[in-house]
Amino acid sequence: MIVELIDGDDFRDRLVALGIHIPEGACPESSARLARRCALEGGVPGLTELVGELEGKREILLPSVRRALETHLLPLVR
Repeated sequence: MIVELIDGDDFRDRLVALGIHIPEGACPESSARLARRCALEGGVPGLTELVGELEGKREILLPSVRRALETHLLPLVR
């Protein structure tokens, strides 16, 4: 069985799909910080659901994505 890991590009793409402007090639840390800032400034519809979905897939998140999620976005939606 082959499992597709969620890497920094996948993480960024999911945030961009929510309408967050994140520069191409941004690392997971930068992507999460930008998403947090957008959420604090005016809200991001769907961000809570995305964070919940990714939290449920912890075993397939690359460590850098997991750290960014835990540091910047999980505290925001709890």
